[in-house]
Amino acid sequence: MRKIPICDKVGPMTAAELTKKTFTSVDQDSRKNLNFKAGDTVRVWNKITEKGKIRLQAFEGLVLSRKHGTESGATFTIRKVSSGVGVERIFPLYSPNVDKIEILRQSKTRRSKLYYIRTKAVKEVKKRLKSVTLSKEESEEASSQPSATTEE
Repeated sequence: MRKIPICDKVGPMTAAELTKKTFTSVDQDSRKNLNFKAGDTVRVWNKITEKGKIRLQAFEGLVLSRKHGTESGATFTIRKVSSGVGVERIFPLYSPNVDKIEILRQSKTRRSKLYYIRTKAVKEVKKRLKSVTLSKEESEEASSQPSATTEE
């Protein structure tokens, strides 16, 4: 069996050039130069295929973490609150299903991973529920007590 070299119009290609040209539709240099980190708010446009058509769906939220730097397996985690429920998604940085990544707001944090926000959000929700139930009980007590009128 004869080995056939991979050739371009100019000459033979390296493995990295072959990978960039034929196997990925992602502009790797622009994704590598994206400067977002934990604490930033981003909007990720994800490609979704439904009935043969491709549509874009936005997922906007807070970046909790970025893992593996800028290498080929790099990922980032985004958290948003939808209808009172926290939703987290992990996106690969170089995925062809990610159309674009928009950085909406940058912020300065002292941690590289913001996993503590999960428990912080739960505590805030519990505090709100406690205040709502207290206010309902107070309003019921006020309505059940007859109003005392003084007649002179």
